[in-house]
Amino acid sequence: MTEIMPIKTDLPKGVMLNAYPDSIGQNMTDIVDMLKRPEFKDVFSLFYILPTVFNSDLDRGFSIIDYDLNDDLVAREDLEELHKLNILFKFDLVLNHLSVGSPQFQDLLKHGDKSKYKDFFIDWNEFWRSDGEMGPDGYVIPHAEHLKKLFMRKPGFPILKVRFPDGSDRPYWNTFYQQVNYPEITTQDLLRELGKERLKHEDAEKITALVNDALIAKRDINKIDLGNLSHLKDDVVSVIEQNRQYLGQMDLNAQSQEVWDFYDETFKKLRGHGGKLVRLDAFAYLHKQPGEINFFNKPGTWEYLARVKRLAEKHDLILLPEIHSEYGHGLHEEVAAKGFPIYDFFFPGLVIHALEQGTNRHLLRWIDEIIEKNIKTINMLGCHDGIPVLDLKGNNHAGVSTEGLLSNEEIDAVIESIMDRGGRVKNLYGPDGKKISYYQVNATFFSALGEDERKLRLARAIQMFMPGIPQVWYLDLFAGKNDYAAADKGGTAGHKEINRTTLTNNDIEQGLKQTVVRDQLDLIRLRNTSPAFDGELTVNSTDEHCLHLTWKYQECTASLNADLHDYSFSITHKTNARDKNVVSFS
Repeated sequence: MTEIMPIKTDLPKGVMLNAYPDSIGQNMTDIVDMLKRPEFKDVFSLFYILPTVFNSDLDRGFSIIDYDLNDDLVAREDLEELHKLNILFKFDLVLNHLSVGSPQFQDLLKHGDKSKYKDFFIDWNEFWRSDGEMGPDGYVIPHAEHLKKLFMRKPGFPILKVRFPDGSDRPYWNTFYQQVNYPEITTQDLLRELGKERLKHEDAEKITALVNDALIAKRDINKIDLGNLSHLKDDVVSVIEQNRQYLGQMDLNAQSQEVWDFYDETFKKLRGHGGKLVRLDAFAYLHKQPGEINFFNKPGTWEYLARVKRLAEKHDLILLPEIHSEYGHGLHEEVAAKGFPIYDFFFPGLVIHALEQGTNRHLLRWIDEIIEKNIKTINMLGCHDGIPVLDLKGNNHAGVSTEGLLSNEEIDAVIESIMDRGGRVKNLYGPDGKKISYYQVNATFFSALGEDERKLRLARAIQMFMPGIPQVWYLDLFAGKNDYAAADKGGTAGHKEINRTTLTNNDIEQGLKQTVVRDQLDLIRLRNTSPAFDGELTVNSTDEHCLHLTWKYQECTASLNADLHDYSFSITHKTNARDKNVVSFS
């Protein structure tokens, strides 16, 4: 096993904004203009720019075509202006997959077995050839002992069948999103491909109508009845298949050197765009091996992380491996022990529980663990994705139980409260396509709290006093509410759109007049500028319904004293023995 030596993680300091390039106004320029306003002076030092900053085609940026800047949303000048504001960037590297629209996959579709990228992606049948049996639908079904270990992100097998130039259909590994479209054909398509000597114009018109009716109704094209023209069926189906279009996120074959050369080239691009932090999206799915689970299998995942880490260091980048896993599995602790900062996916649910139940008990337990084990975190309330639920659970494996950060009953209560307030659900599935677990609940954090401004204000204050880098979702800052119209319109991934409302410049103007927005800006500015947060955190003893946290660095201190029952709190800030400022919120 390749050992990853613990690294000294010199994380940047300050508070991080989180948004898409077009989350405010029409493009990044509008966000830059907002951050130049006096209300935002000294509020943010970092900006996690979500991956529509690059060229992508679906999953709101996480299906990346290439890592060049998306000229429709971002100009080089925007990034330069943000640097003048002393704002550093965090970008994504989607380690596990690339879009069907990427140059690499398009080359594979065009050249088939002759493509230089033939091994860049994972041919499902080649992968499982020795560890499964060919099924009736043209793809290998892994042996039962392997199949039961597969961790699914959607119902059904994680494959997308693509047509090669020789007419064969090849299944490629596709863990996440996929869509196959058949555009309607034209009479000219048929006459051009079949030839006028074989097909009369009136017959071509008849076939065109039959085919397009079937395509619109989404019927199986192989079962189209052409009547007295059925002798042309194979040729007609071939024409339809030539027009087949795909959307999808295709898993990369990390056994290919071409893939590692691509990672190296991408790190160079991200650094050139001004990146400092790189979030490794979906990295735990990258290492695949028959007989092993396809999510964070060991030691393979560690070996890949070590290799990625060496490439990142070459380009002076800090890696942030993104992982959703049950607390009871302890993967967060393993990643942190290797010296990597981790996402604090436990924090949002713990805050909701603390505010709804009026207890500090579970939240303080997690804070104590962060301090004791020196875990470097980036935390958040809301984000571009959902509010994590699975992450809070314990684990029961081989008869050995580990405690979660919340009990199953407490987690259910959190879910129920969010769902009662209009949240949507994301699930996980087993190999048989049956739901096995909730994964995330999708809602704005403000709506998850019952759209109570007192709760949102206190939640933000608690976040600003947590260890780690606080990351702030733009919509939470402006007390955004669940966007049901967007969720209903969004189709397969619509549940996520409930928390991705684009704010207009007028929304910003009106929002800055709201007390809950201005108070959050003051809280964030304190965290972003006070030297106290460069020091040590003390958790002071209180009644269970209270919370008292103090940061101290030399003579500078910042203290939060909160009541979890009535959501009132005060913040005391001292720069020295004589200069003391107390602000109360109720």
